[in-house]
Amino acid sequence: MFDSLSDRLGSVLTGLKRRGALKESDVDQAMRDVRLALLEADVALPVVKDFIAGVKAEAVGQKVLKSVTPGQMVVKIVHDGLVEMLGGKPAAEGDEGAEAADTGPEGINLSGEPPSVILMVGLQGSGKTTSTGKIAKRLAERDRKKVLMASLDVYRPAAQEQLRVLGEQAGIPTLPVVEGQQPVDIAKRALQAGKFGGYDVVMLDTAGRLHVDEGLMQEVAAVKAHANPSEVMLVADAMTGQDAVAVADSFNQRVGLTGIMLTRVDGDARGGAALSMRAVTQCPIKLLGVGEKLDELEDFHADRIAGRILGMGDVVSLVERARDTIEAEDAEKLAKKIQKGQFDLEDMASQLAQMRKMGGLEGLLGMMPGVGKMKEQVKAANVNEGLLKRQEAIISSMTPHERRNPKVIHASRKQRIAKGAGASIQEVNKLLKQYQTMAKMMKKVGKSGGKNLMRGLGGMLGGGGGLPPGMMPPGGVR
Repeated sequence: MFDSLSDRLGSVLTGLKRRGALKESDVDQAMRDVRLALLEADVALPVVKDFIAGVKAEAVGQKVLKSVTPGQMVVKIVHDGLVEMLGGKPAAEGDEGAEAADTGPEGINLSGEPPSVILMVGLQGSGKTTSTGKIAKRLAERDRKKVLMASLDVYRPAAQEQLRVLGEQAGIPTLPVVEGQQPVDIAKRALQAGKFGGYDVVMLDTAGRLHVDEGLMQEVAAVKAHANPSEVMLVADAMTGQDAVAVADSFNQRVGLTGIMLTRVDGDARGGAALSMRAVTQCPIKLLGVGEKLDELEDFHADRIAGRILGMGDVVSLVERARDTIEAEDAEKLAKKIQKGQFDLEDMASQLAQMRKMGGLEGLLGMMPGVGKMKEQVKAANVNEGLLKRQEAIISSMTPHERRNPKVIHASRKQRIAKGAGASIQEVNKLLKQYQTMAKMMKKVGKSGGKNLMRGLGGMLGGGGGLPPGMMPPGGVR
C-alpha cells in the first residue's frame, strides 16, 4: 500500500544521509519534497502541515547540527514523526540512538460483563461483513472466546446469508434470520441469545450505504443506544483515499468510534488514509485487512508501518507471520533433514506453499530492511503468487519417486511432467536448477550446523541480494 510513498520519501532521505554537514536550506528543500510526497499520497492537508512543522522544528535544532551523522538524525526525526502521526510514541527524549517506542497494538476492548458487543460500522463495499468474520475467527482461535455473529443488514440482498456462510467457514455461529425483523430488534435478539448461550462476544454487522447519509447515522446510533457496545469499529477501505478520512470523521462525530480497521491494505492504495485517519479522528487504527482470506488480518503497529514507509523493513511482523503460518512439527522435521544434508523436491514444495501463505516473495521482501531497491528486479522477474503456484503444480506432476530422487528426472520424464502441469520443459528445467541451488545450500548448512546459512542464502539469492536461479531476470540483478 505504501510503495509509492516509500519510494518518494526514500529518495529524499537517502540524499540527506549522503551529505555531511546539513544547512537549514538543505532541510527546507527536503521538507518541501516530503510535503509533496505526503500530499500525493492523499494525506490530508492539515495533517501534512502539522507533520512538516513538527519535523522541521526538530530537524533544524542543535541536536541535529551537533550529530555526527546529521542526515541520519533527520531520517530518525521523520520516522518518529510518522510513528507519532500514526498513534505510537516516539523515542525517549535525549536518547539519540533509540528507535521509536513500540507501544504494541491497541487490542479490541472486551471490557464489561459478557457478552461484550462489537459494533461494526462503515460504508457499503468497505469489506465490513468479511472483516466481521475475520475478527470473530481471530477472537475464537487466538483469544479462546465464544463468539456469536449477527447481521443487521436487512437492505442488501443476501447480506445475512453472506455472514452465515462466512460463519460456517470460520466455525463461528450466526444468529438465525427472522424475516421482516428490523436492525434494532435483531440487535436485541442477538444480545439475548448471547446472554442465554454463554457467549463472550457478540458481533453486530450493521448495514452500510454507498455514502454517508442521515438515515444510516440514525440507524447506527439507535443500534448503539440499545446494544451499548464496548467497541465501535469502523471498517474503511484504504483504496478510497481522502474519502475514507471524511467517512471516518463523520462516523466519529455522530456515533463515536473506538477503533478503525483498514481493509485492502494489500492493494495499491497510496497510504494517505492510514496516515490521516488517526490524526483527524484521534481514534486508533487497530487492525489491517491484508487479503481476502479469513486469516489475513494483522494488528496495527505504528512503528512497524513507519519502518515500512521509510524502507526500514518490518522484521518483527515477518517473524510473527512465519510463526503463525509455519507448523512447528514440519519445521522440526525439515531441520533434521537439513542436518543430515537431505533436501528433496517435496521439501521444496512445502517451502513454496509456506512462502505463498506468508504473502509471496514480493510481500516478504517488503518486510525486509534494505531491499526496497530490489522492487523493480522482482517485478521484472515476474515473481508472484501465480509463479509459485505454477512451480507447485510442476512438482505435483512428478511421481513420489521423482520428488524424492530428482536425479532420475531425465528428458522423457521432463516431457511428461511439463505436460501434466501445463508448463514448458524450460520451466521444468528452471525449477530443477533452482532446486539444485537450494539443495547445495542446505548441504552446507547441514555440515556447518548453521554457520554457512547466510553465505548459502547469499548464493541462493544470486550472490548479491538477487533472486533464486530460475527466478532471475535476464542478465541477473545489478
